[in-house]
Amino acid sequence: MSIFAAPGAYDRAITVFSPDGRLFQVEYALETVNRGATILGVACPEGVVLGAEEKLESKLQDSNFTWKLFPVDTHIGAAVVGLGSDARILIDQARVYCQSNRLMYDEPIDVEVISKRIGDIKQLYTQHAGVRPFGVSIIFGGIDNTGSRLFSTDPSGTYRAYKAIAVGVGRETVEGILKTEYREDMTLEEAVKLVAKCLKRALEAREEQLRVKICTIPKSTKTFQMMPDEEVEKYLKTV
Repeated sequence: MSIFAAPGAYDRAITVFSPDGRLFQVEYALETVNRGATILGVACPEGVVLGAEEKLESKLQDSNFTWKLFPVDTHIGAAVVGLGSDARILIDQARVYCQSNRLMYDEPIDVEVISKRIGDIKQLYTQHAGVRPFGVSIIFGGIDNTGSRLFSTDPSGTYRAYKAIAVGVGRETVEGILKTEYREDMTLEEAVKLVAKCLKRALEAREEQLRVKICTIPKSTKTFQMMPDEEVEKYLKTV
């Protein structure tokens, strides 16, 4: 029997709490996220680094195409884990919010504001009949007026700020490294090396092929930059 199952079939309805105060459909969505490929983000004074494990479904798949890392605005990037189709819809909505903010206020949107708005959409889909929660967690990282910012949103609609965060199947391995080696005064170069090390260790722990994507948003340029695969390989070899 499933570890989530409970008498009364409370897991069949998104809008009904179980007697012990749980929404099982939301917990199922969280389980989808926890079993997904590892993503992580690291914030430092010089910028933000996002990284993700990437898997090729076929030898014929274009290896330059990324499923996990997305530019949201020039100064904001996102890493996703869970159902890719759900993530795509939310990323598109986040991009619309970013452009609307520029048109309305003539300034780039804050990272926290976009994180909250996407969290609001996710929360809405935990409260109405006939829908299901979004089975995806998104890490938003970027540069705004307050500096380097990093936020994580989960299927319940909750969003929180982090200095460094990992989500997905390799979370425990990565968090152990982050707690030991993360420093608030890291350079962007050191943050990239830390992200590469975390993802390499997470994949090696599961004996899976090394395939990693990394992007940076430097504070100096406030511009999302996807790192070439050749450069990522160099970092993986040095850790």
